[in-house]
Amino acid sequence: MSQYADFEPAVIERKVRVVFFAEILTEGLDGAIRTMYQLVDRIDRGRFEFLFVYGDGPANIRGFESIKVPTLNLPINAGYSMALPVFAQSRLRDALQQFAPDVVHIATPSLLGTFGLNYAVQHKLPVISIYHTHFISYIDYYFKRAPFLINSMKQLLAANHKAFYNQCHKVYVPSESIEAELSAIGIAPQRMQLWKRGIDTKLFSPYKKNKNTLHKLTGNGNPGILFASRLVWEKNLETLFEIYDELQAQGPPVNFIIAGDGAALKACKARMPKAIFTGKVNHNQLAVLYASADVFLFPSVSETYGNVVLEAMASGLPCVIADGGGSKDFIDQGVNGFKCQPYNAKEYAGKIRLLLASDAMRAQFIEEGLQYSSKFSWDELAATYFDDVDALAGKNVLTAV
Repeated sequence: MSQYADFEPAVIERKVRVVFFAEILTEGLDGAIRTMYQLVDRIDRGRFEFLFVYGDGPANIRGFESIKVPTLNLPINAGYSMALPVFAQSRLRDALQQFAPDVVHIATPSLLGTFGLNYAVQHKLPVISIYHTHFISYIDYYFKRAPFLINSMKQLLAANHKAFYNQCHKVYVPSESIEAELSAIGIAPQRMQLWKRGIDTKLFSPYKKNKNTLHKLTGNGNPGILFASRLVWEKNLETLFEIYDELQAQGPPVNFIIAGDGAALKACKARMPKAIFTGKVNHNQLAVLYASADVFLFPSVSETYGNVVLEAMASGLPCVIADGGGSKDFIDQGVNGFKCQPYNAKEYAGKIRLLLASDAMRAQFIEEGLQYSSKFSWDELAATYFDDVDALAGKNVLTAV
């Protein structure tokens, strides 16, 4: 018998290698990017190796190999840009060949996302994507001056989404409503998986309440109606203006507090002259505003998820929102908040008045909202993501030494 008969070669599990394509990775810019960083900050470096490919963002993503590609600023959306992989194709191909990914993650069906998808198809690699932005809902706003183009543009974008996402192996969608909409345009249901969003209940908490901060901001003790968002037209700002008019005309006296910045800031200030504008605030400041205000108002119908609504609920702030987009799935009508016809300013104003007039209703909405929001864990969502990436890699990464 050979002296080596009982010898078994050691087996080392090679790290799963993931190439992560994202248009922008500027930390904290919006909810989609905050979601990405929730995953980035939970990468187990013993299990995974990541290569980040992106347009705007820091020079390096958390110490991982990172490649930035040229970008083009988007004039219709200040602070946002489009990555142009055509100007970095040779560099990208060399880096990808050297990195040899097992899985491709694509954040957006953009030019960069299409480059990543084509690479994955060519090399027979599995693709995972998270549906971050409901671009189809933006068409109504961006083409409102050319309404004859709206239907054809929606059909074109829907066809693009169908072709793109039906080549992905797994597409995380944030809500049942968005899942139904994507199924309706032809994205295969078996490719989609419900994957909501988490909430940091230590950051967003009713214990952050500070009425003195609100009083310093407003100069009076009137109830505070908070709207927190990027100030861009697809957030249904025109309905926000009409709600402001309705409450200014019919009362009761309230403070309209607008937290955020964006391309429409100047128009918002002109249209709501008595509103209080905080400009862009960090998460700690926003947490205090949520916990200290009296009602959260959010008429946007363009949300895939609506992180701000969940943050408000976790802060003990009753919500009056649009019955549209992904946000509506948070609200059990009349139980933990109110949903309104998206463009009906009188209905929003009426629901706000009901809340301000009833301490019992406010207490119910607060309690139910806190219970609902406590169920969302980033740790659990991240664990699902990394397990799915592992499974997509095929577990064929064992090498004997």
